[in-house]
Amino acid sequence: MIIYKSQVYSYPDNYLALDLVLLFIMAILEAIRLYSGTKGNLTEEEVPLGVSLVISIGCIMLSVYFLVWETYILKADVIINAILLCTYGLEGILQIIAIAAFVS
Repeated sequence: MIIYKSQVYSYPDNYLALDLVLLFIMAILEAIRLYSGTKGNLTEEEVPLGVSLVISIGCIMLSVYFLVWETYILKADVIINAILLCTYGLEGILQIIAIAAFVS
């Protein structure tokens, strides 16, 4: 989407760089979050699930940035980020339930 926006709209260079850096940070956090959550679920350990839950907070904040404060926000951005935030909420609830089940 950022490539499309940078080609179609007059995207200021400093804002484009900021959005790209935040997008790459979000991708790295997502990879770590998913790896940690998968590892914690498969090994039934609380610590990796807790790490995944904490990293989810950073991913949620970045998703809210892309939903509210990004330079250009298209309708597709709103739809994708709304689905992403709902998914984060559901994953958070399920991770808390899994941590509670693994502790007991």
